[in-house]
Amino acid sequence: MTDAVGDQPAASTPSDVRLTLEEIVQEYPHADGSGVLRVLDGISLDLHKPAINMLLGPSGCGKSTLMRMMGGVRAAGIKVPTSGRIWIDGQPCDGAHDDAVMVFQAYTNRPDLSVRENVAFPFELELWKRRVPDAHEREQRVDAMLAAVGLADKAHHRPAQLSGGQNQRVALARALVLRPRILLLDEPFGALDAQTRTEMQQLLVELWRAWPCLIVFVTHDVTEALLIGDRVIVLSTQPARVADDFTVSEPRPRSVAWQRSTEASQIEERILTKLHERGGAGQVRVTV
Repeated sequence: MTDAVGDQPAASTPSDVRLTLEEIVQEYPHADGSGVLRVLDGISLDLHKPAINMLLGPSGCGKSTLMRMMGGVRAAGIKVPTSGRIWIDGQPCDGAHDDAVMVFQAYTNRPDLSVRENVAFPFELELWKRRVPDAHEREQRVDAMLAAVGLADKAHHRPAQLSGGQNQRVALARALVLRPRILLLDEPFGALDAQTRTEMQQLLVELWRAWPCLIVFVTHDVTEALLIGDRVIVLSTQPARVADDFTVSEPRPRSVAWQRSTEASQIEERILTKLHERGGAGQVRVTV
């Protein structure tokens, strides 16, 4: 299937995938040798089918630790996880996985490459050359992604010539050009101003519609979670446990009127109540 290059990318066929977390515990030794700090405390989740899953919790609760674990990032000299297992399609995930791609809050765009070269960079790696052996298809994918994120006219610019939001568009395009089955987003819009963040949230939903995958999106913003999530998983303060887990039935796009509705207010109150049950909501943000 050939992608359309322009305002409306061609929709792709969803690929079912299952990401399972089984009783995940993560502990880190104290520097003075006095014991261990438990960050994650028995987290079990079953994520499947293309959907936007929001991993919501206060700052410092262990969301990013859990996200990096899903992406196969393993700290040197520390057992990760301390106990429990992560599975992708029933197979143990003990390190980096070919089907999982991560995007971080800090853009990792190479300053010495153009926008186009940054988006195309994964195809320089042997794995993705094998997965997409046809050079013409690789070029088509890059063209389609640049058009989809609105950067076709800036293909030859360098990252230093772009705004923060534009740089994050490059990072999203570089991830989605691979058509990942699992996309892990670690507070990708947290450093953006409010208007740009709203634009990027809308863009992400549009891109997901065109290229569905299983997204896990880390945030500490309740409004962001309710605005774009299909499912919201709420983590408590440390040691993090699953405090709540629910689906949002309101279809997207979710209007400002709905965000200010009684239903949305009740969900926000439910989340905050769950967090206070474990001793305080920490740094959780509500932006509406």
